Amino acid sequence: MLKTSIMFFALVGIEIALALKSIHEQAVCQNLKNYVRIAEFLVFASLALTSVIPWGFQWYLAAIYLAARAVTALVSIIKRKERSYRAKKLIFYTAGALILVFFALLPAFLFPEYHIIPVTGEYKVGTATYTYIDENRLETYADAGGKRQLTVSFYYPKSIEGKCPLAVFSHGGMGIRASNTSLYHELASWGYVVCSLDHTYQCLYSRDAGGKITFISRDYMQDLSREDAEADPEKSFEYYSEWMKIRMGDLDFVINYILAQAAGGNEEEVYRLVDGNNIGVMGHSLGGAAALGIGRARSDVKAVMALESPFMFDIIGVEKGEFIWNEADYPIAVLNVYSDSAWPLLDRRRQYAENYRLLAAADADTFNAYIKGAGHFTLTDLALRSPLLARILNGRAATTETEYCLKTVNRLALDFFDCYLKGEGPFACEAVYGN
Repeated sequence: MLKTSIMFFALVGIEIALALKSIHEQAVCQNLKNYVRIAEFLVFASLALTSVIPWGFQWYLAAIYLAARAVTALVSIIKRKERSYRAKKLIFYTAGALILVFFALLPAFLFPEYHIIPVTGEYKVGTATYTYIDENRLETYADAGGKRQLTVSFYYPKSIEGKCPLAVFSHGGMGIRASNTSLYHELASWGYVVCSLDHTYQCLYSRDAGGKITFISRDYMQDLSREDAEADPEKSFEYYSEWMKIRMGDLDFVINYILAQAAGGNEEEVYRLVDGNNIGVMGHSLGGAAALGIGRARSDVKAVMALESPFMFDIIGVEKGEFIWNEADYPIAVLNVYSDSAWPLLDRRRQYAENYRLLAAADADTFNAYIKGAGHFTLTDLALRSPLLARILNGRAATTETEYCLKTVNRLALDFFDCYLKGEGPFACEAVYGN
């Protein structure tokens, strides 16, 4: 953020200084402006090439903007064309340039440089990305077609002996598979194979193993915006059923595919490490709801961690404006983690009725944790990647530090899965974390 701010104020300052010089001299000062535009681009390019500015998508607009101005300036120098001075035109031109500077640097403000939280485990983390094709399912949305394709990313411990538990992650409603990268790295550093998948057309975008990008479905986005369990529980139940069918189908297929590769002798390192007898599933928001559903639907899943997620799959109908719930006990260990976004509302929102009931459950394998001062998106790495965007989406500023929140999520996940997937001691968590 500091580097972006310095660049912003430098460009704004230069633009204003050039305008004031023109006004003072009653001249366009075109040659001076041309050389300044070229110099701005050369300085930016030098900073990017020397990694003073870490190159990434957030700098694309700035690069295009500065390059376009440099090319225009170069053409002006070659043609030696002088423009006539007009004060109003100069003011409008300067105002427009300042607006363009703001928008060119906006992605860099939204996604400042950040560093992933250091892992605490002993193993170096390897990564791999694959795109799977489910031959038994067609794409659901109108803007799609053909067989359903799912891109997954693996995080696994390198140079480890023996087999490792498998932990599969499902992102939130408009998230991406990289939504909780710090969590994946932490678990992998302690001896877990972590697989995070993009729910194609239900994620903001998905870049497959070949580099092709698929964006979120407009129909799905409209459904998300329309869903309101308080106003129309019947329609919400329809949405929940559709979303769970798609997402749980994705999770089911990915788990089965990984297990088949592991059992079939696939020699790629990530598959050779998988212990098919110890499987955990986790997710955030809508992804956590799908993880909770898979925990009930599959007998080989031993534990589920849900980051602020309702039990959507357990809603089996609607009667007289109220959800009907599956009353059977949840069959496996479950850890529900909440923030300020949902914790105070668990007893007021229809879709969280099962979550609220479990707060007082006597089941020894049911756990609830509340990270006080955090927001819904503070439970994901978005709060690291884009503090401003996370704050906007949370609807308020988090009062708990992002790093503390994510480290708490990481520690809870590690201790929980160590207990239920590795059998390493009992698991216990505090009711409330934070100040």
